[in-house]
Amino acid sequence: MASTKTFVTLGMFIIDEFSYTSFEGETTKASKSEASTSSIIGGGGTYAAIGARIWLFPDQVGMVVDKGYDFPSKIESKLKTYGEEMWFFRPQNEAPTTRALNLYTGDHRGFEYLTPRIRITPRDLSNTKLDRPKMLHFICSPARASAILSEAKEQEEWSPITIYEPIPDRCVPEELPALNRVLPLIDILSPNAEEALSLLSIPIVQPVRKSSVEEAANRFLQLGAKDVVIIRSGELGAYVLTRRAGGKWFDPFWTKADTSKIRDVTGAGNSFLGGLSAGLHLANGDVYEAVFYATVSVSFVIEQSGLPAFTAGANDSVQWNNDSPFRRLEVLKSRRKD
Repeated sequence: MASTKTFVTLGMFIIDEFSYTSFEGETTKASKSEASTSSIIGGGGTYAAIGARIWLFPDQVGMVVDKGYDFPSKIESKLKTYGEEMWFFRPQNEAPTTRALNLYTGDHRGFEYLTPRIRITPRDLSNTKLDRPKMLHFICSPARASAILSEAKEQEEWSPITIYEPIPDRCVPEELPALNRVLPLIDILSPNAEEALSLLSIPIVQPVRKSSVEEAANRFLQLGAKDVVIIRSGELGAYVLTRRAGGKWFDPFWTKADTSKIRDVTGAGNSFLGGLSAGLHLANGDVYEAVFYATVSVSFVIEQSGLPAFTAGANDSVQWNNDSPFRRLEVLKSRRKD
């Protein structure tokens, strides 16, 4: 059965825990649950779904949430505040909820799973309310991306726009041959700057230079990328390159002058791609226009640890962190000189 979903992510829901080590070697470990309910909710898929939800109605967005036998009821209630129609809760009565440890040493972030992963594939969407969405987002290795694309192709009358986010620990030169095999099949490729440079064996010099990012994007097109390459580049913004219209830089919403607004960049890249997908829908497929929506989604996600606050108003009006995404969209567009 075909769903009404515009955007579905195959990314996982994860409960995050955190370990902080200072340069002096002192280590502390804490679950984000000690801070607030919203901040224990993690996973790239969750942030991508919220990035899209900032712009779309909940019945247009979808994600599988695997509920282990220890799934906290307060997390389920929190997720439902964003719109119950978004989530396909899938009971996993014999397995724990997926958990991961985020390891911070100074400004460096590491990541490891604490429980076995329950991966999600296009077959898991069949005959559910998430079946055959218009856009499909996935975060994985190149080999798994190939398997996902093969599964999607098996389904009749379904040819989604595919948005591929390479998983960070597989963004190494050894993975480039596998990536080359799937590049012609992916509609939008979007690593971050360090991931792109690492895959292509381009020296990483901090701070990352725009020229290096542009070189990487061009290399991906030369290697066979289908059409669109977007390299997310932190405080530099995002570089968008297409075969038909060339490359453009887009500044972030919050700049160096707004450092007090930036609390936690966890999930920024994932929410960017959710917002991008929503923007593609709202801007009739114009990827350059869609990046404005993506940039605004990021602006809300990085203002706190965890997910942004959602408030529904009259006549379908909504606010995120007590602000309107459409107001921010107009502000962002007004800054452009081209």
